[in-house]
Amino acid sequence: MKLSDFSYNLPKNQIAKYPVSPRDKAKLLVLDRKTGEMHDKHFYDIIDYMEKGDVLVVNETKVFQARLYGKKEKTNAKIEVFLLRELNREDCIWDVIVDPARKVRIGNKIYFDDNLWCEIIDNTTSRGRTVRFNQPGKVFQMVEKIGLTPLPPYIKRDPEPSDKQNYQTVYAKVDGSVAAPTAGLHFTEKLLAKIEKKGIHIVPVILHIGLGTFRPVEVEDLTKHRMDSEYYEITEKSAETINKALREKNNVFVVGTSTCRALETSTTAEGFVKPARGWTDKFIYPPYTFRVTQKLITNFHASESTLLLLVAAFAGTDLIMKAYKHALKNKYRFLSYGDAMLIL
Repeated sequence: MKLSDFSYNLPKNQIAKYPVSPRDKAKLLVLDRKTGEMHDKHFYDIIDYMEKGDVLVVNETKVFQARLYGKKEKTNAKIEVFLLRELNREDCIWDVIVDPARKVRIGNKIYFDDNLWCEIIDNTTSRGRTVRFNQPGKVFQMVEKIGLTPLPPYIKRDPEPSDKQNYQTVYAKVDGSVAAPTAGLHFTEKLLAKIEKKGIHIVPVILHIGLGTFRPVEVEDLTKHRMDSEYYEITEKSAETINKALREKNNVFVVGTSTCRALETSTTAEGFVKPARGWTDKFIYPPYTFRVTQKLITNFHASESTLLLLVAAFAGTDLIMKAYKHALKNKYRFLSYGDAMLIL
C-alpha cells in the first residue's frame, strides 16, 4: 500500500469547529464490512447494534490543559510552552514544545504565574525541550487552572472555556493526553447508562494520546513510517472481561483508534488480550489482521493520516474510501469535533 491510496479532498467547511449538542445527536454512518451497506443514523442509535453480553471498550485517558503561556525571566518575552508528557513525576521533569524556540535556551526560566515556573534543562528537537517544574507532583493540578485546552491544529480558532468540557469524554479519569480520544466524545452519561442497562459491559483501558496523532506521514512507503511512543495500560480485570466475551462469542465494540492500538498491542497468539502496561508505537495499516477488535467506533479522519490507515486496515481500503465519499456527499462533519462511524 502507498500513502497516496489514502488521499481525499476535505472541504474546509466540513471540518467541525464545535461539537453538536447534545453529544449523542451527532450523525453516525453505519458501515457493514461484509455487505458493504451503509446506513445514515444518529449516534444515539448505536445501542441498537449491541446485544446483552457484548463489551464496549473505552479509553479513560483525560486531556489536560497542556497549552501554557509564560514569560521568560529578565526579558519578559512571551513564550508558549506546550506540555507533551511527564517523564519523571518525582523530579517534575517534562517533555515540552516551546514557541518561539529561538528565544529559549538551556538554563532559561519561564514563569507562568506566582506559583509555577520551569527551567530548561535540555534540547530534544528544534522546538522540543526538556524542562523541570518547581512543583513536584502538582503540575497537572496547576495547569488545570492556568492552561488552555490543546485543540487540534486544524480547528482554526482559539480555545474557549466550553472546550475544557467539550474536548473531554464524560468517562475521562486519568490525566495524560494532549489530544482527546475523539470517538468517545459522542457518548453521554444517559446513553452509557442505557447501554449498561441493556447488559453490555463497559470496560476501561488507558492510552495517553500524544501530538504524534497529528503528525503527518511523510513517506510514500508505509513500512518506513515510525509512530511516536504512547503510554498504555490494560488491567487484569479489563482483560478478563474482554476475554470472557470473546470466548462466549459476544461482540467487542472498540471505541476509537487509541483504544484499538492499546488492545492490539497486547494480545496472545490465540487472539486474547493480555494485561499490560508500558509504551506502544504500534502502527496499524493495511493489510493487518485484527486479533481482538470486532466492531470499531471511530470519527472521520484526515487524509493520509495514521488514523485513516488504521480504519482502512479494519474495513478495507476501497470500502472505507467509498464510505468517506458518501460522508462528504451527505455533509457529515469531519475530524475531532465531527460525526462518527460504526464499522460492523
